[in-house]
Amino acid sequence: MELFDTHAHLDDEHLAGDVAGVIQRAADAGVASILAVGTTAASSRNCLKVAQRYPGVWSSVGIHPNHAAEVQPGDWDLVAQLASEPRVVALGETGLDLYWKDTPLAVQQDYFDRHIRLSQSIGKPLVIHQRESAAEILAMLGQARQRGPLAGVMHSFTGTADQAREFLDLGLYISFAGMVTFKKSDELRAVAAQVPTDRILVETDAPYLSPEPLRGRRPNEPARVVHTAACVAKVRGVTLDEFARQSMANAQALFGLP
Repeated sequence: MELFDTHAHLDDEHLAGDVAGVIQRAADAGVASILAVGTTAASSRNCLKVAQRYPGVWSSVGIHPNHAAEVQPGDWDLVAQLASEPRVVALGETGLDLYWKDTPLAVQQDYFDRHIRLSQSIGKPLVIHQRESAAEILAMLGQARQRGPLAGVMHSFTGTADQAREFLDLGLYISFAGMVTFKKSDELRAVAAQVPTDRILVETDAPYLSPEPLRGRRPNEPARVVHTAACVAKVRGVTLDEFARQSMANAQALFGLP
């Protein structure tokens, strides 16, 4: 069995001090590939360094919506520059967050638009963060779709079945994290059961969101994506091995990997 953790913050302070151990424990659990996700210019540079050092790790580069108000001169230029690196296979974490109030919506939209346009320009997919902002994200993606094709993933998806269909119709993938395993997440598991076979992914969002039976135990790390994958496989009526093969193939297709 080989799984792909499509979203982990390996540069986070809770994981960065033991990256080698985190990656080894993931490999021991059957997690062959990890996407190290950037959230700022500095974070993106650090994620790329990890990807360049470890063969099973790939990188995304971007500016998280909750960090967009902190951007310094030259930060976006650095992200755009790093985006052309061979080990960088995605752009983000980007998107919109209307739960936290740290960054004005207009600033978030500006940087989300930058990521979308860069994605369409260089052909690398988006890693999209959505929190209480589905309508606003769908509006921006709908406008962008008029310019050309979209590629990307709705990460750590917790939306409704209708929202999932709208994102799928735009050409995006849907990724599930630890929340899908929580006891009260019946509706989310129902969504996971309905996502098309060739458009579903799993992730940890490490060091956050540890899945059952490890909920609340921090830090979360990529090895634990096995629990999420097992939960999703069960609700879809397939074996874990079968789901692992399909979700790995999906991730490779999305990120343009062999």
